[in-house]
Amino acid sequence: MMRTRPLKVALLGCGVVGSEVARIMTTHAADLAARIGAPVELAGVAVRRPDKVREGIDPALVTTDATALVKRGDIDVVVEVIGGIEPARTLITTAFAHEASVVSANKALIAQDGAALHAAADEHGRDLYYEAAVAGAIPLIRPLRESLAGDKVNRVLGIVNGTTNFILDAMDSTGAGYQEALDEATALGYAEADPTADVEGFDAAAKAAILAGIAFHTRVRLDDVYREGMTEVTAADFASAKEMGCTIKLLAICERAADGGSVTARVHPAMIPLSHPLANVREAYNAVFVESEAAGQLMFYGPGAGGSPTASAVLGDLVAVCRNRIGGATGPGESAYAALPVSPMGDVVTRYHISLDVADKPGVLAQVATVFAEHGVSIDTVRQSGKDGEASLVVVTHRASDAALGGTVEALRKLDTVRGVASIMRVEGE
Repeated sequence: MMRTRPLKVALLGCGVVGSEVARIMTTHAADLAARIGAPVELAGVAVRRPDKVREGIDPALVTTDATALVKRGDIDVVVEVIGGIEPARTLITTAFAHEASVVSANKALIAQDGAALHAAADEHGRDLYYEAAVAGAIPLIRPLRESLAGDKVNRVLGIVNGTTNFILDAMDSTGAGYQEALDEATALGYAEADPTADVEGFDAAAKAAILAGIAFHTRVRLDDVYREGMTEVTAADFASAKEMGCTIKLLAICERAADGGSVTARVHPAMIPLSHPLANVREAYNAVFVESEAAGQLMFYGPGAGGSPTASAVLGDLVAVCRNRIGGATGPGESAYAALPVSPMGDVVTRYHISLDVADKPGVLAQVATVFAEHGVSIDTVRQSGKDGEASLVVVTHRASDAALGGTVEALRKLDTVRGVASIMRVEGE
């Protein structure tokens, strides 16, 4: 039986995502009510520019006083899509204090202060849901913390930023350089005017922190995630990758150590074999692999950003939170019981592709091989080419720690026969 009193929703932010959330709430009102068991009413919309025309939204609902909106006392759910740390953090904690549950798409805030926000939600017996904070429309957070709650997740590996994937895909398919591919992404609306958060890996690192925390039942903050952007990836790197039967992706990688005693979280460009499913994720799409003991390998794929996809995830959370509200219950909160330490990047073990500019003369290869051996890094393959006294030497290692590889590269730079280190790329997905 459907209850007649509507659940009241306050919307904080009415940009690309917020306006789509409002539109879906209006056009699908009857369906949402049937799925929830009660009508859902948009009770207020907090914005910075009240004079802007917002199609389909009653101007009487629009306010610039977000604090007053969340303090009203009759609000059941606050939907936060303004982003950033403040005022979002204060508004969310204020909402909890005034008995409202919260649905958020704020990856930066959840990655930085998720533990404190969960504590505030628990204190007031309210929900905090944020499916839209990671990978847009792709259901990922809920499967990790609900569907796989009885399993042991060992690894999460994926492409979680559509802008960087579009750029790298363009470089791979057309041979374009980084700047040329970025310009195309900007012209098509895939990249922001300031793409720093995307191309330097900040966006993906926030998502990696959230995924690692949920997957490993451990608090992982943004500062715990190793981050390396993709602005230094060149057309030459793609040429080298193709010679190895690989392509290059910006990956978020969250792993449990082999002994189960620690975890790592990192974001960086990596070569992956063309045979790996992630190699075929094109344009601005996202895809995430989850590897667990019982379920094995699972892959989640779809659009990772945009107004409609992200709004879809927000509305999914809204339905779940409203159902909980009617039932007088709350959904899963933070699970950090494992409290595993987060290991530094130096402990991470993987394969490496190193391109060196060297003198083209006898003995150079032997010198380079000796340096690798002295640092305990085993060489898998070597390829050398050159003329007129200069040469290029490409070394692919077996698995080695980041610390060991770092010591090797430092020693290589001291050799008189090594003119420079052209590039270093990790090799993943094997």
